Amino acid sequence: MSTDDPICPLCLRPIPSHARQSLHHLTPKLKGGKHGATVRLHQICHNEIHKTFSEAELARDLNTPEALRAHPALAPFLGWIAKRPPEFHARSSGGRRKRK
Repeated sequence: MSTDDPICPLCLRPIPSHARQSLHHLTPKLKGGKHGATVRLHQICHNEIHKTFSEAELARDLNTPEALRAHPALAPFLGWIAKRPPEFHARSSGGRRKRK
């Protein structure tokens, strides 16, 4: 881990270069965010966002890292992941969120 590692804006842990990571569109591509702002996240954090929220919810109410961190549905995950090393990755439990 380097002091130059970017910080995940969801869990606020460093993202080492060897850690699984991805870019998250703050406004989902399907909701007009194809050329919009992105943030680098741990892959496990990115998976949790999409497991928990619909594209419509992300576009309408959760299009900033601050809004995502403040949402009560992510509080258990954020508390849990804070205790893991920055390079930690595990498959998310369960499948993707059920579409309505």
